[in-house]
Amino acid sequence: MIITETPRLIIRNWRDTDRDLFREINADPKVMAFFPMRRTHAEADAMMDLVRAMTEETGYGFYALELKESAEPIGFCGLAEAKIAPVLPEGTVEIGWRLATRFWGNGYVTEAARALLRFAFEEKTLDEVVSFAVAANIRSQAVMQRIGMRRDAAGDFDHPRVPDTHPYLKRHVLYRIGRGDV
Repeated sequence: MIITETPRLIIRNWRDTDRDLFREINADPKVMAFFPMRRTHAEADAMMDLVRAMTEETGYGFYALELKESAEPIGFCGLAEAKIAPVLPEGTVEIGWRLATRFWGNGYVTEAARALLRFAFEEKTLDEVVSFAVAANIRSQAVMQRIGMRRDAAGDFDHPRVPDTHPYLKRHVLYRIGRGDV
């Protein structure tokens, strides 16, 4: 199932052949630097299966990014319900991403995120999309800014699913973009 395409990327649902890449990005300490845990192969497989099923059922999910040139999966970018009420209201849709480190610095996430914002507003007819990241995650915040999102400092929050054992990962910054901003 192809969600959309960009000049360099196919944005699609996950395939069984993507498991090694999904495992890699969920275990890489650099990719997961702002998350409280790394996933084992079994945990990554279960998460990929969940994301794939969610995409099939709802059309939302963290979609696989594939290079058109080589048909190689490189990471993900997608749209999903944030599910952190009461911090964000039920039904709030977030955009998020992760790439294998060897693909960092090529603008792939920015390219995919711009296409997915168009998809969110034109195909899914959403009024707003949010994104959030650990306050120290400057790389993700830079992407949010490049795709036209604006910081909502009044909406910054301590993430309820980050354990107290990781206080440096609790504080998150919130960015928003509305349909008319794209």
